[in-house]
Amino acid sequence: MAQRKVRVRFAPSPTGALHIGGVRTALYNYLFARQHGGEFIFRIEDTDSGRFVPGAEEYILESFRWLGIPFDEGVSFGGTHGPYRQSERRDIYKKYVRELLDAGKAYLAFDTPEELEARRSEVPNFQYDASTRGMMRNSLSLPAEEVERLLSEGRQYVVRFRIEPGEDVHVSDMIRGDVVINSSILDDKVLYKSADELPTYHLANIVDDHLMEVTHVIRGEEWLPSAPLHVLLYRAFGWTDTMPQFAHLPLLLKPDGKGKLSKRDGDRLGFPVFPLEWHDPKTGEVSSGYRESGYLPEAVINFLALLGWNPGTEQEIMSLDELVRLFDITKCSKAGARFDYVKGLWFNREYIQKTDNALLAPDFDRILRENGIEAPMERVEAVVGMMKMKKINFIKELWPLCDFFFIAPQDYSFEDKFVRKNWTATAAADMTELAALLEGLDDFSMEAQKEVVDRWAEEGGKKPWNPWRVALVGTGKGPDMYELSAFLGKEETLRRIRKAVEILK
Repeated sequence: MAQRKVRVRFAPSPTGALHIGGVRTALYNYLFARQHGGEFIFRIEDTDSGRFVPGAEEYILESFRWLGIPFDEGVSFGGTHGPYRQSERRDIYKKYVRELLDAGKAYLAFDTPEELEARRSEVPNFQYDASTRGMMRNSLSLPAEEVERLLSEGRQYVVRFRIEPGEDVHVSDMIRGDVVINSSILDDKVLYKSADELPTYHLANIVDDHLMEVTHVIRGEEWLPSAPLHVLLYRAFGWTDTMPQFAHLPLLLKPDGKGKLSKRDGDRLGFPVFPLEWHDPKTGEVSSGYRESGYLPEAVINFLALLGWNPGTEQEIMSLDELVRLFDITKCSKAGARFDYVKGLWFNREYIQKTDNALLAPDFDRILRENGIEAPMERVEAVVGMMKMKKINFIKELWPLCDFFFIAPQDYSFEDKFVRKNWTATAAADMTELAALLEGLDDFSMEAQKEVVDRWAEEGGKKPWNPWRVALVGTGKGPDMYELSAFLGKEETLRRIRKAVEILK
């Protein structure tokens, strides 16, 4: 049989903000598809109409636009396998529900929620399966005439999958190997509900994956218990030749303690768990996002890629293209991956340092404007270039480090430790000499200043750089003095030096 083209899918539910664990799942699907020359599908699972949240679908799409993870087909992208929203595929699912019923592989169940609850209270660890279905109200236990009467009266029902006990079901998993689960522990899952004429996750996903020619299902570990059921459904439909390969990814775990990562962990420790800021339309609660917090999308991608997988080398900084080349899903960890948010800060810092100044400048320009500063973009870029190596985690941290580029010191005080230590008895005289020296320069570039000032300092045995920093900055921060002076220009540099001499004496 000819090898099929690799096709994977990411299929979120529009029930709220996209969790960062979902982003990692989508990323691994994307890397796998690109590595194998395959296609990446975006599908929306909206069969649970009661949990639908307005705006969630567009939020998810915007998250991937910001992250730079593109889809090949799906909701908003088009394609030949649509519709890609499950709520728009009702008639498709009905056909396959009927097929299972006609083959005796599924049955109608008329039990009300109250009847099910009563049975749970009577039977310890009750499960709707081969051992209990005979005591329930369904088409296997009721006479055919009774079933017809209930249907003619319009009674609501669900369709349950008929699982026979005692069979070892094998799930071939690219990460976990051969996973074997005995069918006796599985319940007769609901596949379809007449109340809204929609399937449940289990049926919809199997039908969609088959019809959309999905070859590999890469999803979170939490779906592993569903895998045997999905294998049995593929068999029931006679689709074993097109059954996808599974890969169940390790959970993202709390940074501390036990359990999987939750929004509460982010709130408690001060980091986002959503890619974008989320405004909950039901509660009005606003949750932080990686974009609004100041993370670069490339840093988030690199950070997430290494949570549960690594290339087997010491390399940590990898572009998306490098990740595509190096990624090996079979090398993913089986154990959960602890969410090291501090490492996430490190990645952002590294990416700030390696990102072109022109790409960082607009974010810093917004911060300047918020502080009442308007400057030409080339000057904004220049400041970013001088200061981004100061081990900042976010661009927003630049402002308190470099406000002096745009606002001259208003007061010079010996209460500042750096001023007290470096404005010595000879500082005023040295700075007066330095000002006269700089005033005589026609070329005020870094190189021209350095040549003249270094020679003057060496010949006179002077160490002017820290007093000079006091004069231009007012404290002990900032870039190389020649860079700073050249940026400020001759007029502003001289004005600040003379003001410091006047105030500090």
